[in-house]
Amino acid sequence: MGIKEEVRQAVGKVMDPEIMMTMEDLGLIYGIEENDGKVTIEMTLTTPGCPLGAMLANQVKQEALKVEGVNDAEVKVVFSPPWDPRKMASQKAKLMLGLL
Repeated sequence: MGIKEEVRQAVGKVMDPEIMMTMEDLGLIYGIEENDGKVTIEMTLTTPGCPLGAMLANQVKQEALKVEGVNDAEVKVVFSPPWDPRKMASQKAKLMLGLL
């Protein structure tokens, strides 16, 4: 498994404390790039005004830094495309959110 996949697994386990689901299940991790040990992670939030946004971004960064081979991590919080759980969340999350 490559660094990008390991980072995706690590950061995907970060829990959204309000919804109590993982970032991966919610579909909040948009992309991960890696270049010579530095990873850049694009993520979003369930709402642009999420009061826990900075905390979640920091947790994602800290989890990425734990992955062997990662020596620097940058997290970019983006809102394009806007998060839509009907399209981006896992089946498990959709079920828990009452979307199925």
